[in-house]
Amino acid sequence: MKTLYEADFYAWTQEQAKLLRAQQWDLVDVANLIEEIETLGRQERRELVNRLSVLLGHLLKWQYQPDLQGSSWQATIREQRRKIKRLLEQNPSLSSYLEEALQEGYEDGLDLAVRETNLPYETFPEDCPYQLEQALSDEFMLNE
Repeated sequence: MKTLYEADFYAWTQEQAKLLRAQQWDLVDVANLIEEIETLGRQERRELVNRLSVLLGHLLKWQYQPDLQGSSWQATIREQRRKIKRLLEQNPSLSSYLEEALQEGYEDGLDLAVRETNLPYETFPEDCPYQLEQALSDEFMLNE
């Protein structure tokens, strides 16, 4: 027989919230609650890497295909910078993970750039050519 956690996740979350508010500690599904809290933290890290990958991919496109630069790429770069900054404001402890996230994001950003430019991998640097401060700076590359 399935537990509520397995059968109806939303109902399980509502029940857990109700139990926590009522401080009915002995009825709280501690094991699954711990798992879900850890998953939430990993999700924030994944979002940071995903946003960095889109940003870095578009910075590469901007740099390596200057004749094709347009408002769409510019808007994507601006949007990702803004959303990364907002994510970091809401989750300051993610800052300690930024350098690692930049490297992880570059791997996916490189794939994005190759896929969308049809340029070979050899065109682009193997390692991220941008410092974190540059990648997140509103002035970097767009206003040069």
